[in-house]
Amino acid sequence: MTRRIPSPRRPRRPLPTGRGPAPVDLMLLDGTTSQALEAGRTRLIAVGLLFCLAFGIIGLRVMDLALLRDGNEPRLAAEAGRKTLVTDRADIVDRNGIVLATSLPTASLYANPRQVRDPEATAAALARVLSDVSPVVLAGKLRSDRSFVWLKRNLSPREHYEVNRLGVPGLDFKREEQRVYPHGALLTHVLGLVDVDNKGIAGLEKRFDAQLRGGTEPLALSVDLRLQHILSEELQGAMTAFEAIGAAGMILDAESGEVLAMSSLPSFDPDQAGRASEEARFNRAALGVYEMGSVFKIFTTALALESGTVTLADGFDASEPIRVARHTIRDFKPKNRWLSVPEIFVYSSNIGTVHMAMETGTEAQQGFLDALGLTTPAAIELPEVGAPMLPSPWREINTMTISFGHGMAVSPVQLTSAVASVVNGGELRPATLLKRPEGAPKGGRRVLSKATSEQMRWLMRQVVLQGTGGKAAAPGYLVGGKTGTADKLRDGRYARGSRIASFVGAFPMHAPRYVIFAMVDEPKGQKKSYGYATGGWVAAPAVGRVVARIGPLVGLKPLPVRTEEEEGEDQDLMVQASAGGFAFAFE
Repeated sequence: MTRRIPSPRRPRRPLPTGRGPAPVDLMLLDGTTSQALEAGRTRLIAVGLLFCLAFGIIGLRVMDLALLRDGNEPRLAAEAGRKTLVTDRADIVDRNGIVLATSLPTASLYANPRQVRDPEATAAALARVLSDVSPVVLAGKLRSDRSFVWLKRNLSPREHYEVNRLGVPGLDFKREEQRVYPHGALLTHVLGLVDVDNKGIAGLEKRFDAQLRGGTEPLALSVDLRLQHILSEELQGAMTAFEAIGAAGMILDAESGEVLAMSSLPSFDPDQAGRASEEARFNRAALGVYEMGSVFKIFTTALALESGTVTLADGFDASEPIRVARHTIRDFKPKNRWLSVPEIFVYSSNIGTVHMAMETGTEAQQGFLDALGLTTPAAIELPEVGAPMLPSPWREINTMTISFGHGMAVSPVQLTSAVASVVNGGELRPATLLKRPEGAPKGGRRVLSKATSEQMRWLMRQVVLQGTGGKAAAPGYLVGGKTGTADKLRDGRYARGSRIASFVGAFPMHAPRYVIFAMVDEPKGQKKSYGYATGGWVAAPAVGRVVARIGPLVGLKPLPVRTEEEEGEDQDLMVQASAGGFAFAFE
């Protein structure tokens, strides 16, 4: 019989005697809790350290951007502009303190193409805002694998706002400066231009670039904006009336050499310089050199009187043309008789002028023109200055043709400065575009005696009273001057239908203060001018209108209008001069 062996039994735990929890093993509980608390404390400390480190890095970055870097500039743009650091550029003002050029803060748009998600869509959106930028060009830049590309420099405030509204990732702005010319095309050839990085590339902006960059004081010019406007307006009127291709003019202070106005037409708006033609960019007043025609008779006559080879009582036979080899020298409107020196000048006789030049000789002519600054480039403060064209060798035939303004080409700046020395008492003061300080010494170098200067002033006055410059008369002002008409050279030959018409005048002639030059390039004869396009018809009237308009502005009150009897007295004086009884009488 098999006996069952009972299995061992676990000892029964005593039943709880109350409602509370069952008894716990205190030793086991103390060890587990201690480990958990220690692990939690370690994690909290690690997380706290990480937060402190993160906030510390952010704080250092904020300090770096706010205190150590350039304001709100992104690092990428700062690196892009490092080679062309933009600094403040001083203003340019006229002699009365009116701002001619200044700098304004602008925003320039750049992109990081690697951050632009959709180049084509972004380019299309930008092109709707930046109307002068092609979407094809923009898309090409945005597809680049570079980290920085310029999209447009110097945005307008509206463009800046509209681009900001797009909210496109990868686009940003850099703060820059833009040069602004408040008076547009009025003074472009004097002021010049700056490039996209605000560096001077033409005109006074280039000549004084170092002084203007970082400068605090404005650059004060000798130019008077009011006179500049008047001169440019009258030149434009002459251009339009005679269908000319261009014009140039100057107003010069004969006492100080300061340029009060300088104009070259056509001109262009410096804010749209990229669209300007080569013709508009060319500075006719300083860079262009031209055969000036009969205005050169001022210098020939002054030299003859100064050297003593002739007097106002002398004269020459102008009844026959002068023939030299294959050249024939004639008068435009021949008198076909003997002419006195005053008549030669007033009637603008080429034949009589050549006779005077041959009396003084080639060497004296060269020396005198050199003393007047006509054989070397003008020493004016512009980078764009033309060199005169001189004959080489300087033969006898050159002496003849140069005496009446052919065979030698000079710039309007040179001519105006030389004429000023003839009428101001005989002292050459180089033309300047900078305002002279009050009381500064005038300087200058004597090139003529005061007596010869006075004689030339009287002769120039007679040209307006009874000669070829009659249309330069301005009621109440004593204007004197000389006309000039010269055919232009083309392919080594003079083209009769293509000419330069000019007039150089001064006023008031009893004590000249202002010299005015006007030149019109390739004018065409009109019905009102009876088909003529000469200096007397084209340029002289423009100078007369300039005198009438600027006279009151510069504080010169007009004199009473002359009577016919008083004007007749001047004809009697010229007859007396021809007979040897010369006496000065301006009015």
